[in-house]
Amino acid sequence: MSELGRVLVLAGGLSPEREVSLHSGRRVFDALRGLDVDVEFGDLGPDLMEALIADPPSVVLPVLHGNTGEDGTVREVLELVGVPYVGASAEACRRAFDKPLAKALMAQAGLGTPASVTLPREAFHDLGAAPLISLILKRLGLPLFVKPRAGGSAFGVSHVSDADQLPAALMACFAYHDTALIERAVIGVEVAVGVVDLGDGPVAMPAVEIVPRRGIYDYAAHYTAGATEFFCPARLSDRAAAAVARAALTAHAALGLRDLSRTDLIVDEDDQVFVLETAVAPGLTDTSTFVMGLAAEGYAFERVWLQLARLAEARGSSAAG
Repeated sequence: MSELGRVLVLAGGLSPEREVSLHSGRRVFDALRGLDVDVEFGDLGPDLMEALIADPPSVVLPVLHGNTGEDGTVREVLELVGVPYVGASAEACRRAFDKPLAKALMAQAGLGTPASVTLPREAFHDLGAAPLISLILKRLGLPLFVKPRAGGSAFGVSHVSDADQLPAALMACFAYHDTALIERAVIGVEVAVGVVDLGDGPVAMPAVEIVPRRGIYDYAAHYTAGATEFFCPARLSDRAAAAVARAALTAHAALGLRDLSRTDLIVDEDDQVFVLETAVAPGLTDTSTFVMGLAAEGYAFERVWLQLARLAEARGSSAAG
């Protein structure tokens, strides 16, 4: 593989996950700089297009979360400019970012996902909130999770254990997206499984078990040191550990992803596996499960990103040829 050219690590943006993106991006930037790579750090903003067109890098590493970053927008722009990048294509990002669509595609691939209902804000306004809520509870029961149709870092996500909590949970959700995914809460062990492809096919990392010290695995539990206890490898039976690894690889393939992903799952008391969602741009902070999985598998963080950058650059060269 040829010598790596100039690399642009792209982070930041204006989503609620901006700070997480900046921390993740800086980690990648520092790792590559430590290997003497010609690497720059860029914050997603209005000057990006002009810079990309005037002086395109050899490859872009998008370390972006939330809208624009994970919904395919930035990757579509990079494809328009003709700059290769690490990670899933714009089309695959759109599939993964839309939670109900991703659930349907994963179910078609034979994966279990929690029973759910997807409804826009207008339905509750135009058809009446009270009867809809009654029907939802009749269909799904309690407890529930209410989630924005798209987004990450648990923004707008609520756990509903009592019927009286559902209206407020919907309002919290609608602050982040105009459509809510209302999902039956599966009781069990919560795990995250990273997938990485360094050129020989996707490989599942050891599962990371997630145990929030208080409540649910929300934004604070994600990124506050000490707020969540992690076990890697997860405390699962051999059967369940193999099942979550297969599920993460199946989800990666079903959504048409490449290079890397992270799938969140629940394992119930019968070792049945339920896929919650798959992220195309996993967080890369000190408390990020993707980083823990890489370390447990014995991968050096900086070498992973060097190889992913090389593979992306090679893809770009092949496309240009």
